Amino acid sequence: MTIDTRALGFGSSERAVYAADPWTSHGRLYPEEGSPTRSDFQRDRDRIVHTTAFRRLKHKTQVFIAQDGDHYRTRLTHTIEVAQIARALARALKLDEDLAEGVALVHDFGHTPFGHTGEDALHEVLLPYGGFDHNAQSLRIVTKLERRYAEFDGINLTWESLEGLVKHNGPLLTPDGVGTRGPVPQPILDYCELHDLELATYASLEAQVAAIADDIAYNTHDIDDGLRSGYLTFDMLEEIPFLAGLMAEVRGRYPHLEPSRFTHEIMRRQITRMVEDVIAVAQERLSLLRPESAADVRAADRVIATFSGRMAETDSQIKAMLFKRIYRNPDIMRIRAGAAQIVTDLFAAYMANPKEMQSHYWVDHIAGLADAPKARHVGDYLAGMTDTYAISAHRRLFDHTPDLR
Repeated sequence: MTIDTRALGFGSSERAVYAADPWTSHGRLYPEEGSPTRSDFQRDRDRIVHTTAFRRLKHKTQVFIAQDGDHYRTRLTHTIEVAQIARALARALKLDEDLAEGVALVHDFGHTPFGHTGEDALHEVLLPYGGFDHNAQSLRIVTKLERRYAEFDGINLTWESLEGLVKHNGPLLTPDGVGTRGPVPQPILDYCELHDLELATYASLEAQVAAIADDIAYNTHDIDDGLRSGYLTFDMLEEIPFLAGLMAEVRGRYPHLEPSRFTHEIMRRQITRMVEDVIAVAQERLSLLRPESAADVRAADRVIATFSGRMAETDSQIKAMLFKRIYRNPDIMRIRAGAAQIVTDLFAAYMANPKEMQSHYWVDHIAGLADAPKARHVGDYLAGMTDTYAISAHRRLFDHTPDLR
């Protein structure tokens, strides 16, 4: 596929007709006066950056536990990388860059300590009470758990930002009301009773570019971290034609490059090719759909910002390699088992004695609650923990804490 460079938004403040418009936003759950200096989407992005949840991302695992070294990605550095790619895509497609960046910055708020391991463990212990979903938890954080404003809980984001948070990976319901990926988590349904996020439609194109930016970022940077850790080697990358081609290109131009620079040259080419692929696909689909508004994008029968078939196959090959070589590596699995034990132990301890949740603002009221609402409070508390806090909390309550090295 080729890109129509004349249609790109570089260096232009022009917004396409299909872009989300902050001046005609669907609004906030709690109406507020507008700002004379910032659009509503700018204000959303700024509120997201100033949350406690955003700061906590710096000590939450992406793939490698923070104790493994200072140079590995955390949830925070991953989030910033996603936001950079999302903004680049938004600018190229003449979208609202602030909305795209805001959705990217908030998309991982609901993740637990210890990455997907912590999420799986928390979901398991919360199954009798509705389970755990990090996307639904992100929504709970920005609509309920952040306590910064005198007049409301949460940070009162616009409808468009919340829609992007919830639906950036596509509709949650079919037109017939059936869950597209299983039952819709109850926190999302509860919020939609107050502020309908139209779960059966696609999200804005700004949210779509944030979602594909997430794929591009973690595919590329998990390879980078995998090479740094030694779980991946350049020979392993040769098994994927796309990566083999990038390495041949770099070797041909820089035949005597040291490994660290060689890695960076591969990674930046990978990001560039994937970004350009998404732009070309989006341009082609937009030319066929000819949307006249953001509502037309939502009503479309397909995602617009996505990989081509060829790049989607490459994406699948990279994910398969990462699962085989890193995520399912015996050393990583041992660490994951220890991390899961920490989450499971802490949940049991807090359910037995909620007062052990020393910094929870509702701790004095939880003990008298029934198990279901008490479990949800415990889940909120655990999901908000950083890796380091969870480890220290476990050491305070238990004689033995698993070694996560």
